[in-house]
Amino acid sequence: MRMPEQVQRLAIVIGVIAAVVLVGRFVLMPPTLVARELHRSSTEQREAAKPVKFAGSSACQDCHDNVVEKKAKGYHKGLACEGCHGPAVKHTEDPSAVTPAAPRDRKFCPVCHAYDAARPTGFPQINPTAHNPLTPCIGCHDAHDPVPPRTPKACAACHAQIERTKAISTHALLACTTCHTVPEAHKKSPRTVRPSKPQTREFCGTCHAKDAGAKEAAAKGTTATDAAAKRAKTARQAPRVDLSTHGETFQCWQCHYPHLPEGRS
Repeated sequence: MRMPEQVQRLAIVIGVIAAVVLVGRFVLMPPTLVARELHRSSTEQREAAKPVKFAGSSACQDCHDNVVEKKAKGYHKGLACEGCHGPAVKHTEDPSAVTPAAPRDRKFCPVCHAYDAARPTGFPQINPTAHNPLTPCIGCHDAHDPVPPRTPKACAACHAQIERTKAISTHALLACTTCHTVPEAHKKSPRTVRPSKPQTREFCGTCHAKDAGAKEAAAKGTTATDAAAKRAKTARQAPRVDLSTHGETFQCWQCHYPHLPEGRS
């Protein structure tokens, strides 16, 4: 049986391509691209010929042991010295002739600390345009121990995205501390000391249970505080549910995002 003409043409094309590949691989291609040992040797020679620029953090410790000790206890303990000060091998060879630069450009620190929603919760972030504009970061912060010179008072200082979301929700008028207990240490070590969040369904039921606000309302005008009266007023206006049937045994925040509760159900 004779092979169809279309198959013959395809076989010829494939044969030509295979021949070109084999000729290119074994005849035309330079040995440096196919010989592994030769390629590795040439690469090592090329890299070894480059001038050494970085001295390494261990070299800094020989003269700056006090700074290294301070940094080892601070938030920047994982950063290499030359990550901020630049290559320092010439400084180690002649300290008096070459001084490493300090990052005074406002564009430097925001590489890590400008607001980015993808960064971990609690990571210090700022808006470089609004946060002490035109002032070098190291003018207020000791880069080797970058504790804020003033403890932030407002939650929005670090949680700007949550604050903006809450501002357009039905929880806009609720203070953060209504639902969260915030230790003072959280303001200085936000990633190691976390605020609390409601652990019972009854907490949200304070405002959203079908009988919410009744106790505070009954006490109004007698022993109720202004805060209790305000909670009672808020509860009377809030959406109500029957906690015994609504959401079964799930925590309320497992279905509703508290900072924008109407956006999810």
